[in-house]
Parts: sequence; structure tokens; C-alpha cells
Amino acid sequence: MPSSDASMQQNSSELKNKNKNNMATTCWSAENATRAYLRTLKMGKKDKEPDSSEFISALAAGNNAQLIVMACGGGQAESSIGALVAAANQTGGSVVCIFPGHQELHSSRQALGLSYTDSIEFVLGDATTLLLNEYKGADFVLVDCEMEDKKAVLVSARRSASKNGALVVGYNAIHCGPWFSNSNGMKVHFLPIGNGIMVSRIPPAKSHWIVEVDKCTGEEHVYRITSPRNKHIHV
Repeated sequence: MPSSDASMQQNSSELKNKNKNNMATTCWSAENATRAYLRTLKMGKKDKEPDSSEFISALAAGNNAQLIVMACGGGQAESSIGALVAAANQTGGSVVCIFPGHQELHSSRQALGLSYTDSIEFVLGDATTLLLNEYKGADFVLVDCEMEDKKAVLVSARRSASKNGALVVGYNAIHCGPWFSNSNGMKVHFLPIGNGIMVSRIPPAKSHWIVEVDKCTGEEHVYRITSPRNKHIHV
């Protein structure tokens, strides 16, 4: 049976490792951001100036995003999807694209070609529901602000964000910034890049550790208690 001191050292080591893992998902990586930006730049047309796609890619990669979810609208989204693939390739993450209908999904797959489709999970369904269930815990969510239910999708993205923190980004947001920021109590940064980008950082959920000692064996048991974020979000 391990001694109490040995058990304490082991638990302390595990605690440090857990904290390191949590920090890894929230620390900014300038190297990842730069490489993803350059990859996305090479994907585009040579005569095209950098726009929102390169910025989105750098933002996702710089934040070491692991589960990247995109809620696509009815317009063309190939450049944004390609940008997320470039970011995921840099961070080792995965990309999920949610489409509202078969036509949008099929046209995007055709436009992207085989070189990209193998790196993407294409999903057909309601983004609001999927974000709260199958893809809960995403640490980077990109939303087309031209889609009809953009407001509900953006709120769902915030509610379902990773406990370690997340970024919720809206593109084509040139007319959407003021109402979303004011109506949902979220701190939103509007950037005049491309057709407008909204960026909202979701902070990590607060947590603390509880240590209990087994009176019979003397072994320590460590529990992490996570406090829920504020759920009072008005739509």
C-alpha cells in the first residue's frame, strides 16, 4: 500500500498536469497563428488581397482550437471552410461544418474538392440543436451572420462552449454587431475586415479542487468542481 506522502506527491503531480492541459487550450500561439495565416493565404487566388478568411484561420490556430464548428448559411462558405481546415492542420484539431440543407452541403463539397473534404465532417441539421448536444464543448465556433437563425445559433454557441474557454466568431457581420452585443450581454468586438467580423471570447468556467482523505486507508481523492457560467442570456 502506498504511503500517505507518496500518494500526496502523486496527486500533486496529477494536479499540475491537469492545469497544464487546461492552460494549453487557452494560451495564444503566435507561431500557429502565423503558419495558419500563411497557409490560408496560399489557398486563395494569387491576385486576391488578404481578407477575413486569413484572419479567421489565424484566430483559430493562435488559440489552439481543437474542436472547430462552423454553422454555414446559404451563401458561399468555401474560403472560410478552407481557412478552418488550415487552422486545424496546424493545431491537430477537427473541423465540423453544419449545413441547413442538402443543396448547400452538396455545393460546398463540390466547390472544395477532394483535397479538403477528407479533413471535414459535413453535417446536415439544425446548428442550434447540434451545438448544444453533439458538438457541445467546441472551443471555436464560426457562424455565418447572414443565416436566418443566426441569433439563436450564436447564443447556443456561447452556452455550449468548452469549459476551458472558447471563441465565438461571426462573419458577414457588417449589419449584425450592435444588436447581438446589446441583446445578449456579451462583450463583442466588431472588426471591419471583409464583410465584418464579430469576435466574442468566452472565459473558462471557474473551478476549484477538493481533497478528501479516506480515513481507513489514508489515501487522498481529488475532485474538481466546476461552476456553471451565467445562464441568464436573453434572446
